[in-house]
Amino acid sequence: MSTWFISDLHLAPEETRITAGFLDFMLEPQAGDSLYILGDFFNYWIGDDVKHPYIEQIQQVLKATQARGVTLYFMHGNRDFLIGEDFCKAAGMTLLSDPTVIQLGSEPVVLMHGDSLCTRDDAYMEFRKMARNPQWQKQFLNQPIEDRIAYAQKARSESQSSNSMKDESIMDVTPAEVDIALTKHQSKRMIHGHTHRPNIHQWQQDGESRERIVLGDWYTKGWYLKFDHDQYDLVEFDLPNP
Repeated sequence: MSTWFISDLHLAPEETRITAGFLDFMLEPQAGDSLYILGDFFNYWIGDDVKHPYIEQIQQVLKATQARGVTLYFMHGNRDFLIGEDFCKAAGMTLLSDPTVIQLGSEPVVLMHGDSLCTRDDAYMEFRKMARNPQWQKQFLNQPIEDRIAYAQKARSESQSSNSMKDESIMDVTPAEVDIALTKHQSKRMIHGHTHRPNIHQWQQDGESRERIVLGDWYTKGWYLKFDHDQYDLVEFDLPNP
């Protein structure tokens, strides 16, 4: 049995290569395997009540994967933090809190989306605090769907403009925050996405070996992490032409 991890697909109807790559990838995990989706699965999400053939297609693929014996888990990202229990239940996924600690082999491993570690990005951290507030979410979800779509599109445009002017280091994780999280959860290893900088980082902290595995986005290539027989493999692959 293997354990798989993906994040930052940013699925959307117009992203045909990413969608085709995802459909192909979902044939990989087999019965008994587990798949963890660590956020930013969709490009944006404005509520489980929004109906669209594309969303239904993705939901059906997830449910079919779960039906053949693959255990599915989902963690919110900064794009799809409004995905709720209704969608997860219909898709056959278990919704996880951020962070979550799981056991891989003989070790506890911390799973995160990764955005909460980017504490040097003051503007984003302010937005995150607001958007994760249950009262703000309730007010947003009570708006008409057209208003929610307009808000999401405006927020995305402003984010792209703002990020283009930020220093790259600001949008990466704060190393001290990583160590704080690992120490808090008594773990030596973390897996996360969000930064779009796939890599395996290793370092020493107080004489202890630690490791941070960063998942890649799917904008130009596909990425997954596979844990099997006590081995971690971070894999890049070509996306198909749909």
